[in-house]
Amino acid sequence: MSLSNKLAITDLDLKGKRVLIRVDFNVPQQDGKITNNARIVAALPTIKYALENGAKSVILMSHLGRPDGKPNPKYSLKPVSDELSKLLSKPVTFLPDCVGPAVESAVASAPAGSVILLENLRFHIEEEGSAKDKEGKKVKADPAAVQTFREGLTRLGDVYVNDAFGTAHRAHSSMVGVKLPQRAAGFLVKKELDFFAKVLENPERPFLAILGGAKVSDKIQLIDNMLDKVNSLIICGGMSFTFKKTLEGVSIGNSLFDEPGSQKVGQLVEKARKNNVKLVFPVDYVTADKFDKNATIGHATDTEGIPNGWMGLDAGPKSRELYRQTVLEAKTILWNGPPGVFEFPAFAEGSKSLLDANIAAAQKGATV
Repeated sequence: MSLSNKLAITDLDLKGKRVLIRVDFNVPQQDGKITNNARIVAALPTIKYALENGAKSVILMSHLGRPDGKPNPKYSLKPVSDELSKLLSKPVTFLPDCVGPAVESAVASAPAGSVILLENLRFHIEEEGSAKDKEGKKVKADPAAVQTFREGLTRLGDVYVNDAFGTAHRAHSSMVGVKLPQRAAGFLVKKELDFFAKVLENPERPFLAILGGAKVSDKIQLIDNMLDKVNSLIICGGMSFTFKKTLEGVSIGNSLFDEPGSQKVGQLVEKARKNNVKLVFPVDYVTADKFDKNATIGHATDTEGIPNGWMGLDAGPKSRELYRQTVLEAKTILWNGPPGVFEFPAFAEGSKSLLDANIAAAQKGATV
């Protein structure tokens, strides 16, 4: 089936049904206040459509941050509930958990037209299937508990809608474990699927993919698939450090390093070589002494490396120029994930520069 032919929310009969929607409300916060509500705003069309088409209730589920499989007030979705209520101009019921008898009872007794936001899915290890313990070691969830968790989510809805494109590549419980008879894409996901269908089925070449984000292991399948289709691939953002350290022995200090993902780097690079795909990595970095918008800022190159106690949070000026040149050579560009922590102004220049390059390419006739 073509990506563009996937079932969409507009194909469903929502009247009188509980519509369970997986959204991406992983928004940046500072001191309990949301600093960028773009992801919440992006979900509004799907939520409003469900309400306007007779849904008995809309039940929203999302993750926020990396709480490692246990409740952590820092990562509560309560501030999101308040923001969503303002944007919808109607009350949003916030539930302090995402599964269990109390949640099921609250959903079952909700008045017609209710919007309900569940607490952070990742407060349960069963959502991701694993977490880190106090020593930082990976602990796997009990398979029976994962199954029970998935069944608990399934009981909350009559139809399932996925509008969380940013997490669509992850085999997490809320993405693949809700076994309702009808599963459809929301407007956000449908828009992306339609674009992907157009791009992947007949791209104008050269075809460039830009992949950012934190963990290689999260995007291994995506990288592997893209290596069969693209002419060039920019790997940037946090996951680039796993490649740089593994391939070139670059000192990355306290930057993100994905140990499981590093085991796959060699075969991905070998596939790129066989398919004649040009791989582009950063060569310099804007660094920080801590992950904070007020961190002390530094700069580092591959040659000198990033010192211990420091981490790379953005692409440096040479990397930005390298990305720009690569973008301007392309006729079709697929961009997924930023090259830096753009939520912090001091580390947003790489993302701004890459956006400018894509705009320039589009103005020259490229499809972005």
